[in-house]
Amino acid sequence: MPQDLGVRVRIAVASGKGGTGKTTIAVSLASALADDGERVTYVDCDVEEPNGHVFLGPTFERTENVEVPVPSIDAARCTACGRCVEVCEFHALALVDGGVLAFPELCHGCGGCTLVCPEGAITEVPRALGVIEEGTAGRLRFMRGRLTVGEAMSTPVIRTLKKQLPTDGFVILDSPPGTSCPVIETLKDVDHLLLVTEPTPFGLNDLELAVGTARTLGLSMSAVINRRDAGDTGVQEYLEREGIDVWLGIPHDRAVAEAYARGVLPAAEVPGYAEGIRSLVEEVVRLRTEEESIR
Repeated sequence: MPQDLGVRVRIAVASGKGGTGKTTIAVSLASALADDGERVTYVDCDVEEPNGHVFLGPTFERTENVEVPVPSIDAARCTACGRCVEVCEFHALALVDGGVLAFPELCHGCGGCTLVCPEGAITEVPRALGVIEEGTAGRLRFMRGRLTVGEAMSTPVIRTLKKQLPTDGFVILDSPPGTSCPVIETLKDVDHLLLVTEPTPFGLNDLELAVGTARTLGLSMSAVINRRDAGDTGVQEYLEREGIDVWLGIPHDRAVAEAYARGVLPAAEVPGYAEGIRSLVEEVVRLRTEEESIR
């Protein structure tokens, strides 16, 4: 029976590279927890190309724009002193032909230029970056961010998304792949990191980067080895040396790939996969019990 503890447990599912099965694990885990009657929120933080909806089929109930304040220059008041250009670390402002030219696409919305302008010639106007969408998918809550096509800054969208996380239950955050700024923003303040990897030289290289990032952030972590019998032993040996528990090893199975290609949760069609997800559920429930004892 599910425990009604009122404790929020935030579990990020991440990988050092794309194509390891990260989203499949994240949506499968969230769905299985919800089927057990747990309070679960699936959060798709891969805002550049979210695809959790393909498997979960949510109904969206709320949409919110994500905006960043960018400078607007009043040419009549600007004296081209250059102070705003000097303070901008992101090169979003430039002195051109005796005036200041703004590049909104580069602006991070820090507001520094507005503060240092002695003439009050700079005001801030909103610039849309993407949207936050929230709804339901069966028994679970579904949240995702979506970056507008062509925009370069996904971090503000992820930051806005995370500010709206529920205060109780399981929160499964589907991270972007890699170890760049969007991943770090996703992993901040999570309770546990579940790294999905594959037993190949490329998988090992990117796993090492992901583990290094997680340790810099001070995160507890465990691993899932996908297609465990389709490569070499380097990943398993590395995890053993680093003292990282393997919560699940998934055999290479064509049926899993076929289900994925149709947008179907593999646990619904592949018995062995379903059993593996059940073992993950047991681990995260145990993690919740440990979190409650700490808090």
